[in-house]
Amino acid sequence: MGVQHRITAALLLFIASMNSTAAAPADKLAPCPESPNCVSSLASDAKHAVAPLSFNGDAEAAWDALKAVVLKQKRTRITQINDHYLQAECRSLVFRFVDDLAFLLVPDEQLIQVRSASRTGYSDFGVNRRRVERIRHEFMELLTGRMR
Repeated sequence: MGVQHRITAALLLFIASMNSTAAAPADKLAPCPESPNCVSSLASDAKHAVAPLSFNGDAEAAWDALKAVVLKQKRTRITQINDHYLQAECRSLVFRFVDDLAFLLVPDEQLIQVRSASRTGYSDFGVNRRRVERIRHEFMELLTGRMR
């Protein structure tokens, strides 16, 4: 077996041996696993905690803005959506790993809860946290633009 084949085989074994996290049922955000490759606005520990998205005013307009922002994300596709829950898959550029992204609208609190987690592996090198913060920034920009 050549060096290239051994490296490929080792990489495939490594990928197959990694932990996997399943997506939550619709209308719920799954808790983060112990691994640091997940962030959630419902998490209480600093390693996983991220603020929910907040808005003022019309919940339907905020939800529409969030959908527009998610649809603009590269290598992201919405897999499930209704009037208060959105689930999407985000693929990495090089290895095509899939991360799960989910949002839950809480209109009475003017919040959108969020969770972003890698399906496989242990560390994500901060990818999920940066994704949520980028979406938050774009969401707020869109909402601010709509309010003008």
